[in-house]
Amino acid sequence: MLCAYNGTALRSVLPPLLISQFILGALGNGLALWIFCFHLKPWKSSTVLLFNLAVADFLLILVLPFRASYYLSGLEWHFGSSFCNVCLFMLAMNRSGSSFFLMAIALDRYMRVVHPHHPVNFISLSKAVCGVAVLWLLAISMSAHIFTLRHSNTSYCESFTIENKVDTKFHFSWHKFAFLFSFYVPLVVILYCTVSITSHLRGRQIAQHAKIKKALCFIIVVVVLFVICFLPSNMTLVFIWIQTSRSTPAEVCSALANLNTAFFITISLTYLNSVLDPLVYYFSSPAVKNICRRALHLPQASETMESAEKKTRDTSQSLSQL
Repeated sequence: MLCAYNGTALRSVLPPLLISQFILGALGNGLALWIFCFHLKPWKSSTVLLFNLAVADFLLILVLPFRASYYLSGLEWHFGSSFCNVCLFMLAMNRSGSSFFLMAIALDRYMRVVHPHHPVNFISLSKAVCGVAVLWLLAISMSAHIFTLRHSNTSYCESFTIENKVDTKFHFSWHKFAFLFSFYVPLVVILYCTVSITSHLRGRQIAQHAKIKKALCFIIVVVVLFVICFLPSNMTLVFIWIQTSRSTPAEVCSALANLNTAFFITISLTYLNSVLDPLVYYFSSPAVKNICRRALHLPQASETMESAEKKTRDTSQSLSQL
């Protein structure tokens, strides 16, 4: 039997968080898609990855208002079982898709910095699109099982549930495998790329070069974003599985009440990637940065550099006159 949680503690926390993510994510990713579609030409293979990351984020944003309504109602789903599975699929696919695209973006930057003459850095757009299609298929295959879910309680819309069954031993289902695989594999790859890029640049003693600083800044943004958004929910879910295997059926629900609430909050933090991913686009290239600044009526990066150079020259002249 499923453990019943009324979601009272979540009403004041999650709806404002999800609505804020919806508004900021829609603005940030809407601006990103507008830049990619109408202003950033010609496209490169890295642009294809960034564009598809923005698409994955935008698909997630579409279902956040429904999840906010669900939590605001105290875990009462009012939109039907079929649409529940659609929303859960979109959430799971974004979680997997964002992880895989961030991994691919880190790999792309690793190849360009550490192996600049490798043929993969010069692939055509059509091959880049094929690579992206493989990532989409992987994300969809990791999430498609959600359409097979049957909700005995039609007002409860969750893909992860806690049950107080007699057999509380850990069972490694496809759902659990997909959740873990879509986090830990990209995490290992992203960390490897970050360490390799950093050690490569320090070994060549060129880490102070402006262009190299941008590359380091970009990969660090990817790592920090990935860890902040995806690590808490994965750690919480592992704790839930461990605690479930240690508890008796009679005490499972009460023992996991606080962890279950923590999981709801941390899983909502994964949606924060749709708000923070525009930082990845912003730091990805000077062209994107300049278009963003122009759209927001901010000084261009080149103008800022010229102003800094002018101040440096004026300071040097003043010192020479002393």
